Amino acid sequence: MSVAATSEHPEPADDEARLAAHATALADAVVDALPAWLEGAVARRMCDWRGELPATVAVRAAEAGRLARDDVAPRLRELLATDVDRQRSTPLSVVRRAVPYANAVLAEAGVPEVVRDEAAERALPDDVFDLAPMTLGDVGPEVVEAGIVWGAAKAHVVLARRRAEGRR
Repeated sequence: MSVAATSEHPEPADDEARLAAHATALADAVVDALPAWLEGAVARRMCDWRGELPATVAVRAAEAGRLARDDVAPRLRELLATDVDRQRSTPLSVVRRAVPYANAVLAEAGVPEVVRDEAAERALPDDVFDLAPMTLGDVGPEVVEAGIVWGAAKAHVVLARRRAEGRR
């Protein structure tokens, strides 16, 4: 037996449209926050090591933040535009592609790599300065709600599809 479409049970096409809108909002939030996150990650690691952030490193971090944003943005938008049943990655794993940009700035400045535990090294081998965000919220507080809403909308679409297929 099928449930008629109501405001409580919208049509599947409406669910897909809402998911697409939430995906756009998530991508926009990440893209807006990413350069500042990268600059902050570089500044924190540099200050941990040297006690200050030289102006030249700050300038390089700002450049790297823009480059990372320009690299990550289309990849993230592509992932989020992919049908939920065909997504083979997560927004967080795409966002982590910004880490090498920060690594380059720190390495160029002579900052030594940090000592990480074996699990961290296995999970994120290229994160030699221990910068990778563990959650989307680590990129910025404005990303938290967008990530939660998108994740809930994605789960809703997946569950609705499985129910329509007769699976749970």
